[in-house]
Amino acid sequence: MIFRLSDFQFPDSAARLYPHTPDRPWVLEVGFGDGRFWPHFARTFAKPPNYLGVEISGVSLLKAHRRLQDAGLDNAVLTKLPADVLVREVVPHGALDLIVVNFPDPWPKAGHTDHRLLRAPFFELVASRLKPGGTMLLTTDHDEYFEFACAEAAQSGVMAIDTAQTPPPAALETKYALKWRDLGLGVNHARFTPTVHPRLPHGDVSAYPDLAPLPESAVPHAVLTLPATFDPTHFEKQTVRTSRATVVLLDLYASLRRDGWVALAHVVEGELTQEVLVGVTAREDGSHLVRLAKFGGPIITPGVKAAVGAVTDWLEGQGAVIRHRGY
Repeated sequence: MIFRLSDFQFPDSAARLYPHTPDRPWVLEVGFGDGRFWPHFARTFAKPPNYLGVEISGVSLLKAHRRLQDAGLDNAVLTKLPADVLVREVVPHGALDLIVVNFPDPWPKAGHTDHRLLRAPFFELVASRLKPGGTMLLTTDHDEYFEFACAEAAQSGVMAIDTAQTPPPAALETKYALKWRDLGLGVNHARFTPTVHPRLPHGDVSAYPDLAPLPESAVPHAVLTLPATFDPTHFEKQTVRTSRATVVLLDLYASLRRDGWVALAHVVEGELTQEVLVGVTAREDGSHLVRLAKFGGPIITPGVKAAVGAVTDWLEGQGAVIRHRGY
């Protein structure tokens, strides 16, 4: 059940990501890198748990996907999203048995601590998403970030902190762990266990009325006919706001690969920001297809669909006749 990037839409159905498997716990790995941890860790269970991995690197997702396939671990879901966005918007209350964070980005530069994941609000969110008795494990080589994370967990008021345990052996087989071991350096490890489980809301699909139902893997698109007088140089930067997103159409470029143009859109939905390309491509019957480009592996969100709609609306304002809208 390994989902490829193209299978994942946001917000996704919690029921699809979490099929009812009461005999198997659910494990979330935050920042799985090239996927080395899970094949090692899964072997420590008599029956491999269900696995949810989240990353922001598309290259890492592909590497991990191949590694899990080679290991025969098919009860896994891999997604490309910021971890806090996934946990908040998709994971239901009390859904997870274990969260694993191995060697997170420490954002070590002065003034960059706000970019760190392991701050008090995230610990509160984690406490909401873990089952009673569930835990989060942190392993890191960065001493200052380790102290920072433990202090933030204490500040959250919802976590008991145990730094006396050793990390699972699988955590020491990851790319960064091997690097630091070869240098003769050690790692820090902590176990965080919720003392309370606050009920923080999550964004199930039903909470997004502007998320149009689409078949799985459908790509937002429109079909239209451009007027003979269409002039792409008339394009001007513009901002479109919906109930869920802000879309800024930045520029329109001539396509290098096919007859047509490509619009660059900046899409902001809460803490999720994406830059996507929307192509306007000529078809054999004389019409044009407005379609989300796959460049960069965009996550199909309500805001991304709104970006396709914004390009379509602008073309309609230039005299285009819309034949079909699919977003």
